Amino acid sequence: MPRKKILVSGCFDMLHSGHVAFLTEAAAMGDLYVCIGSDETVKNLKGRYPVNTQEERKYMLEAMAAVHECRINTGSGILDFLQELNEIRPDILVVNHDGHTPQKEQLCRESGIEYVVLERKPFAELPARSTTALRDHCDIPFRIDLAGGWLDQPFVSKYHPGPVLTISIEPGVAFNHRSGMASSTRNKAIDLWKTSLPKTDPEKTARILFSYENPPGTNEVAGSQDALGIVLPGLNHLFYAGGYWPTKIISVNEEGILQWLEQHLWLINLGPREHDFVVLENTNVTAEGAKALADSAEKCWQAILEKDLEQFGQSFSDSFHAQVAMFPNMADGNIYRLIDTYKEEVKGYKLSGAGGGGYLILVSEKPVSNALQVRIRRKGWL
Repeated sequence: MPRKKILVSGCFDMLHSGHVAFLTEAAAMGDLYVCIGSDETVKNLKGRYPVNTQEERKYMLEAMAAVHECRINTGSGILDFLQELNEIRPDILVVNHDGHTPQKEQLCRESGIEYVVLERKPFAELPARSTTALRDHCDIPFRIDLAGGWLDQPFVSKYHPGPVLTISIEPGVAFNHRSGMASSTRNKAIDLWKTSLPKTDPEKTARILFSYENPPGTNEVAGSQDALGIVLPGLNHLFYAGGYWPTKIISVNEEGILQWLEQHLWLINLGPREHDFVVLENTNVTAEGAKALADSAEKCWQAILEKDLEQFGQSFSDSFHAQVAMFPNMADGNIYRLIDTYKEEVKGYKLSGAGGGGYLILVSEKPVSNALQVRIRRKGWL
C-alpha cells in the first residue's frame, strides 16, 4: 500500500528544535513534502527578509531525514503553495496551530485533502522555540483595539467625541505584518529602542513614538492609539475629542479584569492584508456614524469593567459594524461569510485589521477551535 503524501508549507527560517519537532510529527503520517516561501513572499508577509535565503533553507530541510522533498513555492501570499499542491497532490496538509487559517482549511475541503492542525510543542524537556523569538529577542508589545477604532483620527472624532479601547499584547506570537496589531508602529519602536521600551513615563514614551512615526509633512497620520496601545500596559480607555491626542486616559491593570479578557478573546488568523489595499476609499464619515461608534465603545468599556460577557460581545460587534458603516472597505463578502460560520457559537466579533487582513477576533465563553489566545502585558513587566 503506497504511503500517504504529507504537505507542509512555511518559512522555516533559522531552523530550530521547534521546526524539527513539527516536521518529525508530520513525517510520521507519510512521505513529507516541505514547500517553503520564497524570499520575496516572506518579505511581503512578515515585513522583512528571512535570515537564510530560500536556497539555504531548502538545502537544510532536504538534509533532514524526516523530509522526503523540499520545494520553493512559486506563488505569493498566504496560499503561495497552490501550484506545488496541485503538482504534489498530497493526501494531508499539516499546519501548526498559529499557521492555521480559514483559507487553508477551505482549500483542503474543496480539494478533498485532509487538514490537520498540530499544536506547537517542544520535544521532551527542550525549551519552546520560534524563529521570531530567536531572531528578535524583542519584548516590545503589539496592541489590539477592542472598540472605537478610528476615533483617534480628528476627521472622525470632530463629529462626535468618544473612546478607543486598547490592550497591550505580549509578543509571544509571531503576529502577521500588516495585520491591524500596530506592527508598523511597533517597527518604529524597534527603530528607536531596539528590543525593549524605555522604563520612563509611559505617556511621554508614547508621545515620542507617535512623533517619530508621524514627522512633519506626513500625509496620512497614524492614529495615536497605536503608540499608546503599545506603550500603556493593561487595558486603556483613550478619549478623543477632535484631536490627535486623547484628552483623557484611563488605565486598568486589575488582574481579574485582564485575566477575564484573556479568557474570552480568541484570534483567527486571516493573513496580512494586500499591499495595494486602500481603506480610505469609499469613506462615509458622518455625525451619526461617529456617535454610533463612540456609544458602542463606551458600552464595551462598561461591559468589561462589569465582566458582562453578553454585553461585551454585543458592543464589541456593534463597534465593528459602526466602523464598517463609515469605512466600507474594512470588510468584504469573504469576511462576512467567515463571520457567519462562527456567529452561533460566539458572543461577538470584529477584525483586527482592515480589508480582509489580520485576525478575526472573537468573544467567546468557550474555547474556539484552532484559534490563538493573547497575553496582555501587565504593568511593570518591561
